[in-house]
Amino acid sequence: MNAATAGGPAGPVRRGTGTLRRVRSVAGTRPWVAAVFLLPAFVLLGALVVYPIGFSVYRSLFDASGDGFVGLGNYGELFTDERIRIALKNNVIWVVVAPTVTTALGLIFAVLTERIRWGTAFKLVVFMPMAISMLAAGIIFRLVYDQDPQRGVANAVWVGIHDTFAEPAPYPGAKPRPNAGLTTSGGSYTTAKPVRAGSPAQLPLVAVQPGDLGDARPATAARPEPDKVTGTVWLDFTRGGGGTPNIVDRSEKGLPGVTVEAVRNGATVASTTTGPDGRFSLPADRADGALLRLPASNFAAAYNGVNWLGPALVTPAIIGAYVWMWAGFAMVLIAAGLAGMPRELLEAARVDGANEWQVFRRVTVPLLAPVLIVVLVTLMINVLKIFDLVYIIAPGSSLKDANVLALQLFQSSFGTDVDQGIGSAIAVFLLLLVLPVMYVNLRRLRKERSR
Repeated sequence: MNAATAGGPAGPVRRGTGTLRRVRSVAGTRPWVAAVFLLPAFVLLGALVVYPIGFSVYRSLFDASGDGFVGLGNYGELFTDERIRIALKNNVIWVVVAPTVTTALGLIFAVLTERIRWGTAFKLVVFMPMAISMLAAGIIFRLVYDQDPQRGVANAVWVGIHDTFAEPAPYPGAKPRPNAGLTTSGGSYTTAKPVRAGSPAQLPLVAVQPGDLGDARPATAARPEPDKVTGTVWLDFTRGGGGTPNIVDRSEKGLPGVTVEAVRNGATVASTTTGPDGRFSLPADRADGALLRLPASNFAAAYNGVNWLGPALVTPAIIGAYVWMWAGFAMVLIAAGLAGMPRELLEAARVDGANEWQVFRRVTVPLLAPVLIVVLVTLMINVLKIFDLVYIIAPGSSLKDANVLALQLFQSSFGTDVDQGIGSAIAVFLLLLVLPVMYVNLRRLRKERSR
């Protein structure tokens, strides 16, 4: 028996006129036929990938007009232009923070959903943001981060928490009526002259918001008492006009809950709070001859929350929107890896006395390492191209502070200050940043195939 009859390494052969020849290739077709079918794909690849990359490299070597050769000058400007340096710094923050937080949350969600009854429903809810476009997500979070607590969910929650632990001012923005004998200092209002027992003090205010009056009763003029310093704090305003300034009228409202302090030589010697009709009283032995002060805490502006889209927090806020969208993607991939994990290893670790944290840290995470790397690398490549969320969420006043390379690429190439040389240099630089990540990913795939 020879190779021709045994079908040895030479592959299928047929007998000719004294010679042996291969019938066809392993693919079952001739090379030129494969080339004909692959040619359209190669043409599209060259037209849509190779040519744009080559032209971008070429264009990055010229100035804004495209006529003057500047060599690597555009690349040098990437590290000297302030806007591009801010974008580069923000990209570093994005690459370090966003993939790490998203992968960590995906891991936590994937592990926890295995232990809850409604795990599938929870996964569906977490994954749903992936079905939303970046444009829609940007619009949603632009509203979420709105400064007005009546519109922005983030500030509504934050203000609610703040007001739970810090009592808001009863009459924010209220001011003394002009010529009422009250001086202003640091937001507090103080009588110009000392008060005396038996001579009621009149402390009229204006600019009180109607919603702050609540159940305020009609103001009542304080009666003189020889052993007390008395007075009235009221809203000196009559709807529809009328009334006498600095005089308590029947139609005017008292201001309850106002803190009134007696101050002597800069120190508070007595303090009280106005009643439902705006009246108050202080002991004469301490308040007689002192000045009356309405502290600034009565009139401080209402807490308006955090400026999420201000220069300091705009980048973390946008990263939060990104994590909201992509945590479901990370969770689904990690959950798939978790489903294929050998359960006997986990049970063996528990039998050996390991607690759940030790099982998670020393068994689950090492076994999921290949999946975690895939998720992390994929997200790193994704955030290097982030553009939509930053462009939509960041307001004009903070766009410079939230800038990233992809957004700067758009602004340099098509914005008001067009310089396609700089734009092409940014595009090539982004490609160079992505290549090492892609190389790591491809190397990992080759190792898995060789196993």
